[in-house]
Amino acid sequence: MKRFLVGFLALFMAFSLALPYSAQAAQSVEAVEVAVTTELDVSRSVLSLTEIRDVTIEADFGRKVDLENLELQFGGKTLDEWKQWDADSKSYSGNPFILVTKEPYYVDGTTKIAAELEFGLPFGTEDLSPRSIRVIYKELLGDYELALIDGDNEAKAATTVQLNVYDEFLEWDEIKPSIDQIFEEAGSLNERYLHYESPGKSVEGKDMHLVVLAKDEDAVTNYLENTLPAALETPEELLAKLKDGTLGDYQIPIWFNNIHPDEAEGIDFQTGLLKQFALESEVSFTTTDDNGNDTEVVLNVDEVLDHIIFIFNFSHNPDGRVHNTRANVNGFDLNRDNAYQTQIETIQLNQVIAKWTPLAMMEGHGYVKGFLIEPATPPHNPNFEYDLLMEGMIPQAHAMGQAGIGNSELTSYFLASEGYKDGWDDMGPSYTPIFSMLHGTLGHTVEVPTLSQNAYDAMVGAGLGMINYVFENKDDLFTRQLEIFNRGLNGEDNRLVDPLLTNAAGESIGRVRGEHENFFPDYYVIPIDSFNQKNVSEVYNMVDYLIRNGVKVEQTTDVVKIGPTTYPEGTFVVPMKQAKRGLANAMLYAGDDVSDWEAMYDPVVANFPALRGFNIVDVRMKEEDVLEGITAEVTEVAVPTSEVDEGKAMQVLKNVNNDTIKLVNELLKEEKHVGIVQEDKHGFEIGDFVVRTEDIAPLVDKYVFEATALPTYRPVDTKWIVEPKVAGSGSGQLTFSLKELGFTLTDEEQADIVVSDSALPQELTGKTYVGIGNSVLKAVHESGLLEGFEYKTTKGGHEGLVKTMVNTDHPLMAGYRPEELFYTTRGSWITAVPEGAEVLATVKGTDDFFVAGWWPGHEDAKGKILAFTQQMEDTSVILFANDLAFRAHTKHSYRLLANSIFTAAEETTAPEQ
Repeated sequence: MKRFLVGFLALFMAFSLALPYSAQAAQSVEAVEVAVTTELDVSRSVLSLTEIRDVTIEADFGRKVDLENLELQFGGKTLDEWKQWDADSKSYSGNPFILVTKEPYYVDGTTKIAAELEFGLPFGTEDLSPRSIRVIYKELLGDYELALIDGDNEAKAATTVQLNVYDEFLEWDEIKPSIDQIFEEAGSLNERYLHYESPGKSVEGKDMHLVVLAKDEDAVTNYLENTLPAALETPEELLAKLKDGTLGDYQIPIWFNNIHPDEAEGIDFQTGLLKQFALESEVSFTTTDDNGNDTEVVLNVDEVLDHIIFIFNFSHNPDGRVHNTRANVNGFDLNRDNAYQTQIETIQLNQVIAKWTPLAMMEGHGYVKGFLIEPATPPHNPNFEYDLLMEGMIPQAHAMGQAGIGNSELTSYFLASEGYKDGWDDMGPSYTPIFSMLHGTLGHTVEVPTLSQNAYDAMVGAGLGMINYVFENKDDLFTRQLEIFNRGLNGEDNRLVDPLLTNAAGESIGRVRGEHENFFPDYYVIPIDSFNQKNVSEVYNMVDYLIRNGVKVEQTTDVVKIGPTTYPEGTFVVPMKQAKRGLANAMLYAGDDVSDWEAMYDPVVANFPALRGFNIVDVRMKEEDVLEGITAEVTEVAVPTSEVDEGKAMQVLKNVNNDTIKLVNELLKEEKHVGIVQEDKHGFEIGDFVVRTEDIAPLVDKYVFEATALPTYRPVDTKWIVEPKVAGSGSGQLTFSLKELGFTLTDEEQADIVVSDSALPQELTGKTYVGIGNSVLKAVHESGLLEGFEYKTTKGGHEGLVKTMVNTDHPLMAGYRPEELFYTTRGSWITAVPEGAEVLATVKGTDDFFVAGWWPGHEDAKGKILAFTQQMEDTSVILFANDLAFRAHTKHSYRLLANSIFTAAEETTAPEQ
């Protein structure tokens, strides 16, 4: 066809369509006048990045035109200008992907003109999952004008078509309108119960979307107010009724979830399932039997809703869908935060999961070749009732896989537990489905192999497979969940779990009980008095965590003596004879040493007491239960007001928790007076903070701190400081932690203190450098900055909670005790330090130094240096081999950051007394 120029086309299209901005979409034709526009008919209006699609177009200009002079345009560009992505040049400079397969022709002697087009694959593949493609494909999405232009007569036939990933892909701001449309249509079709709520907002303030679909509102009310409370408090009664058939009608929830929004199908399959089960009377799908034969399944939706409540959580991470990222905007992978719960999204969503305690969960992910479905490989977390979970999860996973391949062009699937030896384990409880297993939920991660229409179809199929399996086996599955709760309430450590808990050699090791008969204690006691508790602030955070996750917490109503220790009234107690005891123990127990395994998927240590830094007591009653009858349940956390003696002008704040650091930073921002104690004197310690009483009195309800009046007749040597100028570089986790502590961050040039977990700054002169972890150790060693410095790394990612010896005489270790537990995921230690360096912490030199984790080769770290500082002529260097800010969970180590920063802060004059 002859090319020509189109009049005012760019201006016309700017007013008629909002086109996607990209190098491809930029208009390149010059403007000529178009006087007449007619409708262009198309055989399909949705085009795909992941499927080749043929489109027939038809137009009628009302007269004969010169076919040779017609031009086809897409998005204001000629078709041959739409080039495929070239990975080498990182530009759209490949072959054209929109082809004319049949040139314009007249239809049956009329003035109607037709042509046939092929819209190919802009990235040369049906699979958009490779990271290099996944981060850019969204720039092509949107509405485009498809036009047939008769330049000779200044006429155009045009229509709007959509270019999408696959037909069902929705942008985040399209999901709520789609939900609203489904609700509206359902309202005119049936009387099913549909409920929308936003469980919370993302970091950027976007609503999360959650939908409940049920038979009616009574089904939901009955579950939440009757069935679930009975399941958690009196499961034996429900088990008896299930056995004799007297339980009657009941519905049980299943949960669909997404947490990695750049794994697109994990969101969109939920919209597809919601639409079917909200609107249709029947839903049919194809599954395969054990011999690979296709079988059609037809579900009567009303019958399904007689048994199942559907919960759709479209994504934990709305911001990630908008930005097409795996992480949230703070740089955290939320699928590593379900146990730690440092991010607002996981805090909010897990509270809702605990509220519902679903029977089954499917979370949509990608992209593992082979179509993977959990359950996982060993090692398994010993806090699961693994035998009961696997009796349901294994056959359910097969049902999901069979329906997934039956509903798509995929030909196979595999269970991680059957396809891998290790490396896809459920020892670490941070992933949503695995964390849900601590609620007694049959939790499945489903990994489709590609980002494509076919993968979407497989994901929908897997969801249908889970629905059908629960529908057909509800009583059996609910029975096992009730048995999980019953074991917890009875304090039963069932040995049927043991054969499933193996070491790397495949030998059954069971739950590691040590000298105890029962793996689970009777109680955890969490002191709140200063004599027995080193960090009261984190106690309240822990209690709040447990309550919102469905764990029962109590407080003593009287003084109680347990062993040699007396605890005052108000001491927190976690009774371990409760339905959710596995969840409580998974967060509170020391952890296990799984260093014999060759591969692990992710860190496995939760251990909140050690990593958050508070005291806890594992209590096992031998005869008399001294706590019986003297505790009352706590349903919400009431943090007490911090005490200040306002009769004195100055106060000393003990450097014992992170709230104190936040308070100090707030004062410094407001240019209030803050001093750091430089000597151990009058009961005050190096590193404590001196502040004015009038400055902290208004903050007693905001922060938990320990203040002691400073009499004028008991002066202590004090360094007064201004707000430090801090730069943070490296991981988003580190900068998040620094901001969480209240530090204002600046760029490296302006900073006096540079904190990094990745590299050396470009300029060190006049600065203090705080380096963390193996990447920094490597950078410092290779730079030759510190003569005599040597280190060893087994492998980055090797993880361990270790006993250490702390140099408490040094200001950088202020607030810590001579023996501490510190954590690392860096697999590193320091073997030699420069002459004149001061050692801050060493790994304890005893055989029992390693507490928990996965660190092959950790034996060589025994007695080695973990941290040191070196004062140079114009630079101070502080190096830590361990983690100080790992995923914002290692809050016990935060004050090492704060001490390093405050010690280097600029000095100012003392205030007038």
